[in-house]
Amino acid sequence: MDLKQSVIAITGAAQGLGQMMAITLAHEGAELALLDVNEQALQDTQKQCHMMGVKALCYAVDVTDEQQVEQVFADVVADFGQLDGLINNAGILRDGLLVKVDGGLVSKMSLEQFNAVINVNLTGTFLCGREAAVQMINTKRKGVIINISSVARAGNIGQTNYAASKAAVATLAATWGKELARYGIRAAAIAPGVIKTAMADQMKPEAIERLQKMIPLGRLGKASEIADTAKFIFENDYITARVFEVDGGIHF
Repeated sequence: MDLKQSVIAITGAAQGLGQMMAITLAHEGAELALLDVNEQALQDTQKQCHMMGVKALCYAVDVTDEQQVEQVFADVVADFGQLDGLINNAGILRDGLLVKVDGGLVSKMSLEQFNAVINVNLTGTFLCGREAAVQMINTKRKGVIINISSVARAGNIGQTNYAASKAAVATLAATWGKELARYGIRAAAIAPGVIKTAMADQMKPEAIERLQKMIPLGRLGKASEIADTAKFIFENDYITARVFEVDGGIHF
């Protein structure tokens, strides 16, 4: 895919990885549909994309709401005339042990805690991927869908909900790559390791130090390294149904 003047939708584009991926693609000349539950928070990302001289529009959407998702992707095509790519980046954390016992049961992961993460990370990815595919097929665009998974997809203590969701979105990408190839649509996933973002900056220094010791390369990843991987997937037309692990060699 030639990114110049392609139209790429990014969920969770207000900050962190979503914002960096938007800026990186804007630098390559792509036009951006910026999606997030908080439209006001998208304005900084939009401003930075505009500085690259490209069109970037903001859309407030709850990715767990089927009607909202259907409408927003129809709106994107109406506004841009096409849709060439989607990065399913929206996600949340609600970490906790499955059960915590200290002489007796102290706590357990609630169904609400489990469902909250599954709804955003997995159901949201499913809905956005489905509607992006519909629009690409209807407008005869040979597009690309990228799901953001995680190194936690292999399983990580305290992340029953998150790990399950990130394993699932990787599997969705592999499935979609095979299903949608007949329409010229590719799909892949990126499984980042521990990346230096605002979320990581909130961790205690001793926790970051402990993580760095676990990573063979000895440092946290950069958001730009994930964005560069997304750019590579978009531009390489022989990639589909694969998961790219960008994690510095760490394995939980």
